[in-house]
This record gives sequence, structure tokens and C-alpha cells, in this order.
Amino acid sequence: MRWNLEWLRTFKAIYETGTLSAAAQELFISQPGVSLHLNSLEAFTGNKLFDRLARKMVPTEKGKILYNYILDSMKKLEEGEQHFHKRTQNERPTISVGMCFETFQYTLEEHISELPFNLIIKFGEYPQMQHDLDSGMLDLIITPQKGSQPNLQYQPFSKERIVLIAGNETDTTGLEELLHEGKIKDAANLLKQQLWYSTAADMEHLKNFWLKHFGEHPDFSPNYIVPNISSIIRCLSDSKGFSVVPDFLCADVLNSGKIKMVWEGTHPVENTLYFGTRKKTMYQEEINQLEKLLKEKWEMIEEIL
Repeated sequence: MRWNLEWLRTFKAIYETGTLSAAAQELFISQPGVSLHLNSLEAFTGNKLFDRLARKMVPTEKGKILYNYILDSMKKLEEGEQHFHKRTQNERPTISVGMCFETFQYTLEEHISELPFNLIIKFGEYPQMQHDLDSGMLDLIITPQKGSQPNLQYQPFSKERIVLIAGNETDTTGLEELLHEGKIKDAANLLKQQLWYSTAADMEHLKNFWLKHFGEHPDFSPNYIVPNISSIIRCLSDSKGFSVVPDFLCADVLNSGKIKMVWEGTHPVENTLYFGTRKKTMYQEEINQLEKLLKEKWEMIEEIL
């Protein structure tokens, strides 16, 4: 009996990505197929090559020895495969990106048709995006939160400031006088009596803003819970009411005068925005193109703000 080269290719992918799902993504095979290759190789060698933890495949000492033994040879084979592989003219890679709905709508949506590769956009909570990136289901995420997965890396590229806005028909004179005079408690009480908009998914913005600037958790419920921040901005435009949102999402509407910036706070709440990627990816060229496009869009937004 001889070992199969595909077993070694799969073993190397598991070793370098750290999970079965990420290895499957890299090799374009199913996760059960990855497990089958690994089980076959372990049966052939008679040694356990990985310890299976909850979200990580940790190589055993035998696994480390095997990896170091085959590494140079596998690299030469992969270089040869890359060199001699004939690519078809219509071959298009597919990139999967995770971000919040509003970020996609405001920054990337208008550029979709310009991209020379296939694109899948996934919306969701940031911890799930980090998990999906680590497992190979996503190739790039836009996030204000950094995860702790050792297989991931984060590059800061911009900031978002959480601000208090109001529709342009809202009378903010009394509130602005209280804030100018430093009567923060009175300003908070006045704000609690106003009409408020929020989203079910982004109550954290309101909570963090209120805690930072008023020293307490908000003890009131918004009057209107709408699907997303874009809905909030449309509802407030040329109307009345308040909301707390990231500044970049309302830059154009602020500039048009349909809503107004009321207060950034004495010490503004700011979040650093990161590009999250795996440390090793076969789509670096496409990811670089997306990152460049998004950076340019954010620079345009910062000029407006």
C-alpha cells in the first residue's frame, strides 16, 4: 500500500489553515472529503497527526515531523502545478465578503458591475463574520471589532464616529443651549422626551453613546424601530426626531441639509474600521483590489464630513 499525494496535500492544507472547513475551502473539496483524506493518512502512518479541538486542529508531534518532512517537496509540486496549469480565458474567481448592510449599500454597491471577479456579499453580526472568515467561508470582512483567531489578520483603514443627528425639522435650540452650557443631565432629560429612531440590530450605538456622554444606560425605548440605519436616515430626512448613527453613513444627507448634526459629544465615540483577512489566501490580488476601492470611497466620505 502506498500513500496518496492528495492525502498529503490535504494534510498540508489542514496544518496551515488550522481547520477542516478552511482546508476544504482552499482545496475546493467537501469537508467530509478532507476528513476522509486525513483519516486515510493517519491509518497509513499509524499515528494521530492532529488533536481535534472545538474550533482548531492542533498538530501532534508526529504531525509536525511529517509536515516539516514533506514541506519542501510539496512546495515544488505546487509551484510546478501553478506554472504548467492552463487557465481558461473565462475563468473568474469568486470572492466572499462580510460587512454590514449599510456599509455595502453606501460604499460597494455602485461598483459591483466594475469588478472583474464574482462577488458574494454576506451580512451578519461581526463575531459570526470572524468565524466564517477563519473557517474559509469568507475571504474579507469589514469590521470595527478584531477577533483573536491566530489565522486572521486585521489592517486598520479608517474610523467611524458615532454622532447624534436629527431631522432638519426638529427644534434643537433648547438642547443645543443646554449642551453649550455644560448642563449634560438636563440635556439628557430633554432628549428622553423626544421622538427616537433606532434599529433592532444597532441599539449598541445608542447604548454606547449614552453611557459615554451621559454616564448611564438609556432608560427609554425608541419610538420607531426600523430595519436598518439607511431607513432611519430616510425617515429623518426633512422630518423630526433623533437618532445615534455612524457619521459616514449619513455624510451625503448631512451635506444636503435634510438632517443635521446635533452633537458629537465632549469626547467623541470612535471605532477603528479594519479589513479582516486570513494570513494565507489564494485571492490576494482580488482582495487588494477591493480594499483599494473601499479606501478610495472612505476618503471621499471623509472629505464630505
